[in-house]
Amino acid sequence: MTTTTTGLFIDGGFREAAGSIPVLEASTGELLADGPCATEADIDAAVTAARAAPAQQWRRCQPAERAEVLKRFAGALHSRAEATAELVSRENGMPITLSRAVNGVFPAALVAYYGKLMANTAIEDVRPSRIGRTIVRREPVGVVAAITPWNYPQALAVMKLAPALAAGCSVVLKAAPETALDALVFAEAAIEAGLPPGVLNVVPGDTVAGAHLVSHPGVDKVAFTGSTAAGRAIGEVCGRLIRPVTLELGGKSAAIVLDDAELDSTIAGLREASFVNNGQTCHISSRILAPRSRYDEIVEAVAAMAADLVIGDPLDEETEIGPLVSERQRARVLDYIDIGRREGSRCVVGGSIPPETTRGWYVEPTVFADVDNAQRIAQEEIFGPVVTVTPYRDDEDAVRIANDSPFGLAGTVWSADAARATDVARGIDTGSIGVNGYELDVRAPFGGVKDSGLGRELGPEGLDAYLAVKSIYCADR
Repeated sequence: MTTTTTGLFIDGGFREAAGSIPVLEASTGELLADGPCATEADIDAAVTAARAAPAQQWRRCQPAERAEVLKRFAGALHSRAEATAELVSRENGMPITLSRAVNGVFPAALVAYYGKLMANTAIEDVRPSRIGRTIVRREPVGVVAAITPWNYPQALAVMKLAPALAAGCSVVLKAAPETALDALVFAEAAIEAGLPPGVLNVVPGDTVAGAHLVSHPGVDKVAFTGSTAAGRAIGEVCGRLIRPVTLELGGKSAAIVLDDAELDSTIAGLREASFVNNGQTCHISSRILAPRSRYDEIVEAVAAMAADLVIGDPLDEETEIGPLVSERQRARVLDYIDIGRREGSRCVVGGSIPPETTRGWYVEPTVFADVDNAQRIAQEEIFGPVVTVTPYRDDEDAVRIANDSPFGLAGTVWSADAARATDVARGIDTGSIGVNGYELDVRAPFGGVKDSGLGRELGPEGLDAYLAVKSIYCADR
């Protein structure tokens, strides 16, 4: 493991947690370590530390000063990248080649990006007004409660930590119990970088700890990534408290394959867009929409691709599909596969536990054909290696089907004509969409519409979420 500490990180130091939750290795089901589980008292202590004088000094630092500390923080994360990536793969089953990129390289890069961005962002600008001038000032929003899931634990945490710290906020990170161990890497890096005590507090815990943090009177903003159901509950609390909140929630995104798409390159792209991280990805293109004129051809090609995906140990360089994060998650995915069969869809490949696996929580890459978009497997987020293929008549019908969803997080359009595909993409009700591929851009906002969330992360918009704007009206006298 990359970290030898399993306690809570509060006020600049580690302390023993009153409770613990076993962290199991996804590929074997065996105990990896006992992870810390914060109590409500621990949450209180973390918020108190985040509001204390040493942490509040951070907000008064000049952006360039914070950028220097964050540069060291990025370096500390980078030096731990390989070990962190391996630890996450053991915790949640993510294939190691992906984990190196998103849990190893990405956190350090994003911290450096936001430190530099904030250093080059004007804290104040002056605008002429009727009585004289107005100073528009940007200030840290305050203490941030960052609540993150287990599927991309380092990446999704740093999408909150990096802009919040750059803006001058102090943070209480409540990590998921399934990935409690890797969260402590941020704590070790914070100590090495010299972050003031209380600026970053890391308190892995369960839903009780999370609920207490969301409603805590000492919290000024909540940033959450997770399920839509949990997001609704958090949004209700923040609405009652008039508390700013960013919610990055679930998805059921469509991949529209246009009738002119070059099949080999499209299928190669869907290999990642539809199955990345064992399907445990909010933005995957899990609904494939195929033109009726090429429907059988596309179903056959998607099925062949899914059957060709390499299932195995997540630490094996060749593995494309690792285990799901837990026995509970595998049961959920298998239940949806049964629902698909009962609803009358045709399971053309996969649909069960791989026969060659005797340990761990594996599910075969599964493809359903002849799926009506109204069916549950086309409307509800499964969060596993399961995709559906639904026919459409023409471009207008494809857009209609893609938009016939409670979600609006991502999506893809595949075509030999990029301009045509881009026009189709403009018609999709979603927060992000890819043309002939899909990859988050750190310089551009990411987030959802409808049941997929509120607010944006990444890009300058991600920094804006942690800055409160104040107008100072100055009269000329």
